[in-house]
Amino acid sequence: MKKKVTVSQDFLKGIWEINPVFKQLLGLCPTLAVTVSAINGIAMALATTFVLIFSSLIISSVRKLIPTQVRIASYIVVIATFVTIVDLVMKARFPELSKSLGPFIPLIVVNCLILGRQEAFSSKNNPFRSFIDAAGNGLGFLAVLFVLGSIREIFGSKSILGIQILPDTFEPWIIMILPAGAFLTLGLLLGLSNTLTERSKRLKRETILRQHNIKRKALEENFGKKS
Repeated sequence: MKKKVTVSQDFLKGIWEINPVFKQLLGLCPTLAVTVSAINGIAMALATTFVLIFSSLIISSVRKLIPTQVRIASYIVVIATFVTIVDLVMKARFPELSKSLGPFIPLIVVNCLILGRQEAFSSKNNPFRSFIDAAGNGLGFLAVLFVLGSIREIFGSKSILGIQILPDTFEPWIIMILPAGAFLTLGLLLGLSNTLTERSKRLKRETILRQHNIKRKALEENFGKKS
């Protein structure tokens, strides 16, 4: 019998268990390209989350009306509509930020994170569950881009969100604002993520084994007393 997944599990799994970057390795192009600063990472993640949430709501609402043969093309049309909205709003209200992010806002259309969630989840679930799933994955994506952008900005510019963190005596690491810095930082974060995951699994196995040994010992003692 298939275990029922709760609404909270749908939300929380996107933050860590199936985190788009750390676990699924999706959306790596914008993750590496725009995270020179924390604000860039935040803006990119919020734009992606907006598209992900509203695309999920629309697709889950009309999922039974979309023919299987054209489902991918239909998903892309819906996604492209919301990407256009985001792109135009950013150009009108946040021109400097839009210029900083460059072509990566329009390229949200082909972000595997968004298309993947439509195919794997939204096309099989109701709008409410799809909204929860999209929000969780969006928050997970936001967390990664913010952490990655913050690390690169702190060591590359001595500041974060315009606030100086490191002293004037600190020599900025130029590599952190270069593409190589993005690869190195993401690699270290992935390593840390995998280490924490393996540690969690090991502790869980040890807990289960300990509980099993306690129960077995109790049964042996009860059997000995009856004998």
